[in-house]
Amino acid sequence: MSRILLENIVKVFNNKTVAVDNFNLEIPDGEFFVLVGPSGCGKSTIMRVIAGLEEPTSGNVYIGDRLVNDVEAKDRDVAMVFQNYALYPHMTAFDNMAFGLKLRKVPKPEIKTRVQEAARILNIERLLPRKPKELSGGERQRVAVGRAIVRHPSVFLFDEPLSNIDAKLRVQMRAELSQIHQRLKTTTFYVTHDQTEAMTLGERIGVMKDGRLHQIAQAMTLYNKPVNKFVAGFIGSPPINFLDGKIISDKSFKFINDSLNIDLPAMWNERLKGYINQDVILGIRPEDILYEKERQNLAGIRAKIEVIEPMGSETIAYFKIKEQLITARFHSQFTGKIGEVLDFYIDTEKIHFFDKTSEIRI
Repeated sequence: MSRILLENIVKVFNNKTVAVDNFNLEIPDGEFFVLVGPSGCGKSTIMRVIAGLEEPTSGNVYIGDRLVNDVEAKDRDVAMVFQNYALYPHMTAFDNMAFGLKLRKVPKPEIKTRVQEAARILNIERLLPRKPKELSGGERQRVAVGRAIVRHPSVFLFDEPLSNIDAKLRVQMRAELSQIHQRLKTTTFYVTHDQTEAMTLGERIGVMKDGRLHQIAQAMTLYNKPVNKFVAGFIGSPPINFLDGKIISDKSFKFINDSLNIDLPAMWNERLKGYINQDVILGIRPEDILYEKERQNLAGIRAKIEVIEPMGSETIAYFKIKEQLITARFHSQFTGKIGEVLDFYIDTEKIHFFDKTSEIRI
C-alpha cells in the first residue's frame, strides 16, 4: 500500500489543449478516493498520468515516497481496471487473471493460489474455466477486477469500471468494490462521471471541471457545503434548482426576483450583509421543497404542476415559476395532479446562495 501525491500537474496536448491545469492532490495510504466530473474534464488523463501511460507536461507524481515521473508504467506497482474490461478473448478467466503474473515469472503454485484467492473474494470461482464470451458483462468486470487483485499492487486505479453494465448490477458491484476495499485496504483511485457512484464509494471525493480540481471533501460536505455553483449542481440527484434574483433589506433580508419575494431567517444576516441590492443566485435542492407548511422558516410559492414522475418510494414533481422549470422531490403519498395549481414551500434554512459573478458559495 502507498500514498499518491500529485504536485502541480499540468498536461497539455498538441501544445495548445490544456487537459489538466495545476492539479494538486494527496491520497493517504489505504484511502478509497473518487475523482468525479463531466466527460472531458481531464479525470481520466490524471489517472493515466498516475499509471505512467501519459507523461505530465510539468509537475511531479509520487507513489509512496518515490518520485515516479521517469518510472515506466510496468514498474510503478499499480494495477488498473478499465471501462471496457480488456480481457483476452481466447483465454479462460483463470488465464486472464494469471497473465500478468506469468509475465512477471511468478511461480505457478503461487499464481494458482493468488488467482483462487481473488476468485473467492469476488465469488467467481465457478467462472475460472470459462472464456469471456461465456460471461455476462458483470462477470467479465469481476474477472477484470480479479486480474488487478492478484497483482497485490500498491495502488488500484479504476477508470469508470461500471459504465458498461446495467443499473441493477452497478448497485451490486458498488457494494462489492466497497467490501473488497475494506478487506484489502489498498490505496484506490477511482474515476467516474457518475455522482451516485462517487457519493457511495468515496471516502473522499474530488470534483473536477475543465482540468481543475474544484473541491475535495467527504460526500455530505460536498452536498451540504458545495464550494461553488458547479459543485452544487453536479452533486445531488435530481440536481439542485437555481434561481436568479437580488438581496434586499427591508427590516429583514429578502430574496426577490420577478416572481418571488422570500423572507430570509436571521441566520442569513451576517453572510448576506455585503450583498444588499446585489444580484445573487439562489440554490434549493428538490428535497428541500415541501408541499405542506410543517413549520416556520418556509417560504410559500404558488405554481402549476407540469410533470409528475412516480418513483415508488418517492414522487418527483416539476412546476414552473415564470418560464423556469423547478424540480421537487416528495414522498410517495403526494397526491398532486398535472395541471393543478398548488402552494409549495421552500425551506429557507437549507437554501444556498452563490455570488452572481464568481459563482462562489456565499
